[in-house]
Amino acid sequence: MTFTFIKSVQVMAKKETPKKKQLHPKILQVAKKLERIRIENGYTSYENFAIEHGISRMQYWRMEKGTNFTFESLLKILEAHKITLEEFFKGME
Repeated sequence: MTFTFIKSVQVMAKKETPKKKQLHPKILQVAKKLERIRIENGYTSYENFAIEHGISRMQYWRMEKGTNFTFESLLKILEAHKITLEEFFKGME
């Protein structure tokens, strides 16, 4: 019985960890644009930008990485940069 348990643990340990989910290219495009706009506006630190505009640091970091997006959060960030949705999405396909 003990041998069987140890063998199962060894088999489980050898299994590959699941691959990270690939993000949609459009999401990555939006995320990179958020980062670029922040830097162009003089915020070298995402943390300083988030704190100054009342956005959770981790939430904003996730948005710049493309892993956590809500429309409400995007609107808040665009408002902080004084950018309209039209301006933000201009040139994106």
